[in-house]
Amino acid sequence: MRLDIITLFPEIFNFIKNIGVVGRAYKNKKWELNTWNPRDFTNNKTRRVDDNPYGGGPGMVMSAESLENTVSFIKHEHMLSGFNDIPVILLSPIGDVFDQDRAIRLSKTSGAILVCGRYEGVDKRFVNRCVTHEISIGDFILSGGEIAALALIDAVVRLLPNVLGNDRSKACESFSIYKSGLLDDHPYTKPRNFKEEIVPEVLLNGNHSDIRKWNREKSLMITFMRRPDLIIKARNNGFLTEDDELFISLLKNNSNDTT
Repeated sequence: MRLDIITLFPEIFNFIKNIGVVGRAYKNKKWELNTWNPRDFTNNKTRRVDDNPYGGGPGMVMSAESLENTVSFIKHEHMLSGFNDIPVILLSPIGDVFDQDRAIRLSKTSGAILVCGRYEGVDKRFVNRCVTHEISIGDFILSGGEIAALALIDAVVRLLPNVLGNDRSKACESFSIYKSGLLDDHPYTKPRNFKEEIVPEVLLNGNHSDIRKWNREKSLMITFMRRPDLIIKARNNGFLTEDDELFISLLKNNSNDTT
């Protein structure tokens, strides 16, 4: 996988190549990272990439010309390397919310161009002409798209084949299709007794059927309490069993009894 990042601050992306499973995958050539500064693709002597917004308003806007020149150069490199139809993703607060499904789909492609906006945003004409997808990582505002791009990179790269030490980890995580898009509660490790709080006995008895049932109920419980919208999504997608629905009914009854 090849990821190309358009950013005014390429140094932000240095650390991700050296840390954790994503850094190890980079060193093992599971993915490639290139950063491009749009200042290097301007047609003015001062390398200026922004200007005042038409119609007034605070802040500055990144120019369409510098960004389109950068994308065009990257696409030419892609063509020479045999990469085609690479998506151009703008990290934007008005984009579609990034989730595990999108991470999985992107991990199955040959890569993407990620555009990190700054200031008050980017010229809409660049979006119209070059951007294929707009993605947001949540309902909040960042100073630029770099942190969002780092989050996307981490989420996608760890899904690449043979990146995680145990590929079963991907199947057992929150939001995975094997978890029906539900959340995982926090796990336990040694010691069994930590300051008088003891690991639940069901996790110690070696009965894998009981453990699976306990884990499923804990997953349903924490999702019901913290992200009930995911319960609805799992139900609509046909991921809930009759036992799941019975347990959710018990949770609802208990919730009503305490309100």
